[in-house]
Amino acid sequence: MLTVKYKRLQTILREMESVVVAFSGGVDSTFLLKAALDTLGADNVLAVTADSESYPSSELEEAKRLAELIGVKHQVIETSELAIPGYAENNKNRCYFCKNSLFEHLLPVMEEQGFQNVIYGVIADDMNEFRPGMKAAKEKGIRGPLQEAELFKQEIRELSKTFELPTWDKPSLACLSSRIAYGEFITKEKLTKVEKAEDYLRSLHIRQVRVRTHQDIARIEVEPNDMSILLKNHDSIVKELQEYGYKYVTLDLLGYHSGSMNKVLS
Repeated sequence: MLTVKYKRLQTILREMESVVVAFSGGVDSTFLLKAALDTLGADNVLAVTADSESYPSSELEEAKRLAELIGVKHQVIETSELAIPGYAENNKNRCYFCKNSLFEHLLPVMEEQGFQNVIYGVIADDMNEFRPGMKAAKEKGIRGPLQEAELFKQEIRELSKTFELPTWDKPSLACLSSRIAYGEFITKEKLTKVEKAEDYLRSLHIRQVRVRTHQDIARIEVEPNDMSILLKNHDSIVKELQEYGYKYVTLDLLGYHSGSMNKVLS
């Protein structure tokens, strides 16, 4: 079944002829980039990473390393979500504003460098989740080959492992703004606070972590197996996060859950 889906993905990519890949360095965009390179060749693929306030600096360095490892042309562009009208207000359509702006930056790159399509790493799983960014992609004619080939996250991980991509078991990635509760104004300071807090928690050998921010409250989500690490180091964690500006530090007993902020949406 996976072989059939991968061949379908290759067929979709061949029809596109040449592509600019919106490349974050996450599991999905890395696999998409590798598949595009293997299918179309180096001259017909360009990886573009948008460096912005909501993109962790560590991930930018990782994206550079992965592009070099894969052997693909890589371009980094500067963007600013906080400059997008409506984004910082952080309503439920925040991701629409973000993706719309990203694609507005990528389309000129495509045209100037003679590529035929812009593609991004939306996957089959996303069809059942709240993804306002998909509306922006549809409006601007941006394709999602992984979704079109009906590839799910676990299948992408399996194929990534087969292709010896180091991202095959990488924790899921999301922008820092997704940590800020809807309705709470997003600022550069808040994003930096989240990034520092998560970097610190990962330094304790916690694999998957989110520091969900509700005003002055840090609601930490980790996988259940890692909760004991938080409890063991609770004093140092509270001290560290309070230095970053949090007044209260809490552990969510439900554990890590992708898109947990969306629960408040009707």
